[in-house]
Amino acid sequence: MTKVMEGVCVLEVAMWGFVPSAGAVLADWGAEVLKVEHPVYGDPMRGLTTAGLQSQGGVTFMWEITNRGKRDIGIDLSTPAGHEVLMKLVERSDVFLTNFLPSARVKLGIDVADVMGRNPGIIYARGSGQGPKGEEADKGGFDAISYWFRTGTGAAVTPGEGDWPLRMPGPAYGDVQAGMMLAGGVGAALAYKARTGKGTVVDGSLLAAGMWAMQPAIVGTQLSGLPDLPHRTRSDPNNPLATIYRTADGRYVALSILQADRYWPDFCRAIGHPELRDDPRFASHQARVANGELTIKTLDGIFGSEPLSVWQQRLATQEGQWDVVKLPSELSADDQAKANGYFSRVSYPAGVELDLVTAPVQFDEESPQLSQAPELGADTEEVLLELGYEWDDIITLKDSHAVS
Repeated sequence: MTKVMEGVCVLEVAMWGFVPSAGAVLADWGAEVLKVEHPVYGDPMRGLTTAGLQSQGGVTFMWEITNRGKRDIGIDLSTPAGHEVLMKLVERSDVFLTNFLPSARVKLGIDVADVMGRNPGIIYARGSGQGPKGEEADKGGFDAISYWFRTGTGAAVTPGEGDWPLRMPGPAYGDVQAGMMLAGGVGAALAYKARTGKGTVVDGSLLAAGMWAMQPAIVGTQLSGLPDLPHRTRSDPNNPLATIYRTADGRYVALSILQADRYWPDFCRAIGHPELRDDPRFASHQARVANGELTIKTLDGIFGSEPLSVWQQRLATQEGQWDVVKLPSELSADDQAKANGYFSRVSYPAGVELDLVTAPVQFDEESPQLSQAPELGADTEEVLLELGYEWDDIITLKDSHAVS
């Protein structure tokens, strides 16, 4: 893959999922990303138990997802010697990436003025829960609340009869979306620096990313005066060819045929019921909507008569848009995903192999080759030597616990 970020040095002082996932994207694109962790405690993501899954074969999947391809140095930023090591790294870096809260940044001497004072041309990129301004600027946030529930997403996906709002469909769901956006902001800032020579402050937040995803509903409710946009049920669709049908083996086919009249005749042929094409109850979009309950019932009976494998073959013979409602476990075997290089296989010492999903933007139609996330402090000595420290200096730093 063309490494569009090759030669870019990113210094990451961040934890958990959101901002580290931005660092992972930049690493996918070829940047050298150096992650800074506390030499004892490290990033809490290292030991996170997600969905009841412990580390297997020495691999914690959430850690790998958000930190693949990085180097790692252990620094205690609260010590003068450790802080100076960080500032020497700042001087040689193009990007400073952090999600520490404002009060913590000030306390540790890594706020905007501190970092840009040592390197005025650096890109200072910070991720937050609710944004850098306002009364909640120093309030922490996780994607489950700041991205999902606060933005109306959780309420919008919850069925009307649901007792409780639905949670996110998977761990770090909002983190990785917001992280990709922040990585894009870093890329734009680097382009600006290439033209002007000026460093900039880049801000991204979980709240902003979630609002961006939900903006059709946010804007639509302003015009309609409704608390949420209407959600039609399967029995009352505005288009029976844009809904979900259950197959005989309990799987689901999702239709999204928005130009219904255009595709209806051939759709009827493909599903083995050409007689429906000219049936006055179904022959036009208006007729299908007017007879929506009957249309749904008719198609329910048809799709329910055969297993998914049959419908995959038949629907592939017509041009209307459709797909299978898949389980996450099925994606690693998805031929289209593999053909486009949307996975990169990473091997681990204990014999474990994982297909990690690559950053969703490619360059020159090539996919990056990923590598595993680093051990805590894996590159400390090498990085210090690159900074010009002698071995005696490194030993002194380690003895004082400024680095690991």
